[in-house]
Amino acid sequence: MINHLFWLVPVCSVIALAFAYFFYRGMMKESEGTDTMKRIASHVRKGAMAYLKQQYKVVGMVFAVLCVFFAWMAYGPGLQNGWVWFAFLTGGFFSGLAGFIGMKTATYASARTANAASRSMNDGLKIAFRSGAVMGLVVVGLALLDISLWWLVLDMFVEEANETQKAIMITTTMLTFGMGASTQALFARVGGGIFTKAADVGADLVGKVEAGIPEDDPRNPATIADNVGDNVGDVAGMGADLYESYCGSVLATAALGASAFAVAPEMQFNAILAPMLIAAFGVLLSLLGIFMVKTKEGATQLQLLRSLDRGINTSSVLIVVASFLVIHVLGLSHWICGSVIVGLLTGIVIGKATEHYTSHAYKPTQDIAKSSETGPATVIIKGIGTGMISTAIPVITIVIGIILAYLFAAEFDMADMSMGLYGVGIAAVGMLSTLGITLATDAYGPIADNAGGNAEMSELGPEVRKRTDALDALGNTTAATGKGFAIGSAALTGLALLASYIEEIKIGLVRLGEKTLEVGGRVVETASATLQDMMTYYDVSLMNPKVLAGIFIGSMMAFLFCGLTMNAVGRAAQKMVNEVRRQFREIKGILEGKAEPDYARCVEISTKGAQHEMVFPSLLAIITPIVVGLIFGVAGVLGLLAGGLGSGFVLAVFMANSGGAWDNAKKYVEEGNLGGKGSDCHKATVIGDTVGDPFKDTSGPSLNILIKLMSMVAIVMAGVTCTFSLL
Repeated sequence: MINHLFWLVPVCSVIALAFAYFFYRGMMKESEGTDTMKRIASHVRKGAMAYLKQQYKVVGMVFAVLCVFFAWMAYGPGLQNGWVWFAFLTGGFFSGLAGFIGMKTATYASARTANAASRSMNDGLKIAFRSGAVMGLVVVGLALLDISLWWLVLDMFVEEANETQKAIMITTTMLTFGMGASTQALFARVGGGIFTKAADVGADLVGKVEAGIPEDDPRNPATIADNVGDNVGDVAGMGADLYESYCGSVLATAALGASAFAVAPEMQFNAILAPMLIAAFGVLLSLLGIFMVKTKEGATQLQLLRSLDRGINTSSVLIVVASFLVIHVLGLSHWICGSVIVGLLTGIVIGKATEHYTSHAYKPTQDIAKSSETGPATVIIKGIGTGMISTAIPVITIVIGIILAYLFAAEFDMADMSMGLYGVGIAAVGMLSTLGITLATDAYGPIADNAGGNAEMSELGPEVRKRTDALDALGNTTAATGKGFAIGSAALTGLALLASYIEEIKIGLVRLGEKTLEVGGRVVETASATLQDMMTYYDVSLMNPKVLAGIFIGSMMAFLFCGLTMNAVGRAAQKMVNEVRRQFREIKGILEGKAEPDYARCVEISTKGAQHEMVFPSLLAIITPIVVGLIFGVAGVLGLLAGGLGSGFVLAVFMANSGGAWDNAKKYVEEGNLGGKGSDCHKATVIGDTVGDPFKDTSGPSLNILIKLMSMVAIVMAGVTCTFSLL
């Protein structure tokens, strides 16, 4: 089942990893600056690595338990195939590895970015962006390597009656390592998000508002923990998150291709290969875009944004051409190219909408800043309202994108559900095809933020801090845009995973010996049942109370999950605030700069808070689909996934955009507007930012993982649902 075009996938993955190493080595050759800059960077690096080590211990124990459970399911009652536990383990390993490499790079890059910014804005941007590109290229490189290696292994060992069924079995099995990646990503996002926001809130509320000292001032005991948090939450967590998004979109589309073309075996492998090849070409074109990013001294926020857009837009335009060539060479319908274009345009529109609502170069964020003239309450009200309004464009865009992607692939035949859903999956691949560069713009943000912190703590000149502040403000916008891409791709991939779940249910029935099904008064072979047949068999309709029950539970899950993670940040932040106040009170001479704060204690508080608080929300996301499946069966699970997808997508956009807007409203004031730093307006926007921090960096970005993890768990547990459901 392998043809020569397949080998482009592992080749492109190796190219991505090679260039990631090239950029890493280039960054390491740069100077870290003064001894003070090196010492501060070392504190942050050690704290980040220490936290990650503790996190991996907790995650390792969870993975061990789940692997044993999956192995028992395979070798005991035979409810799934024997590859599942190992695929799950490798997915988690590669997801964690992507985050680890990205974080390690970021901790070495921040001081070098600050030092380069002392020369020019362009030098600082170049180092920060190419260090962020290490993350982007490692994620896509490891993902494609993992996917291609698994295909080779399973092609060698999986035995089925015919090649068509073998392809379906392989692709659905490969989805399992998507669950491993999703599980690791959720722990990384939640744990890292709690760590970073507990430190950030403590540093801002006590340092900026109460003590009146600047951001990242070395007199603030929480400032090192804050900088550590940027790396473990916004880099390691984000890397694991988008690795999972990327894998999920490719694997779900491959599984849909195997099913949609089961009636045309000669084209089936080509349909499976198409999303992999589009992603592979996206790697090469992302590299081209990365080399195009540069700016000039004294650039405004709009000019900085355009410098990044130049690289992203060039890659996006060229991937359309590459996708057309891929579809043409594979002999698939040229209409499928329309789905790829729809995915790309959907991603760009969501990114632009996010940029409009979160960048302080535009009116919505400036209006939030102006509302600070009447205090923090109006800042919070305005930010919530702006975030709610900001959901309209992404939701409408996703709706139009789903319909158009479906119609293009189905050649405007709404009844061709299999091909239509394959088009939706291809659209998700198109959106994420240039992830190498879009993730670089995202990972760049925390590096620029840490660079600003290093410049402040090292007491570099005001001109340097001005440049790092400009790069940091740009990073807030690009990070919000990156989250928009992740959330948008989650919506498209989530819909594709719904179809994949039904395919896995069909395989589960065959494994249990159900050779035929009675559907609408006729008997069909289970192995050849269509998606419509399966939906009819399980009565998946709004008139079925099991579906409605699932929809309500799924909708609730998004809010329950956010509530748990927000409260977790609040509890950890309370401890941080009390600790910073204690140190200001008990360690004499801190505010005069005569005594050094106890930075390690603050890092320890964030670490313990994150380790303790991340477990329950993450396990809840795994347990809920299993329990719903056992009680309400397949119909209930489909309702759960639909409800979680709908409410989770809208809530995630709202939280990410509100948080990004609050953060940049603060940056707008800090640039000298409305009284500048230290003014009442500044204090009001700082309070708004502390509310927005867990919105945009903990709860919001975790939701897109929640959506896909529940789908992945449902797919892996399909055999259990078929066998043991009560209703």
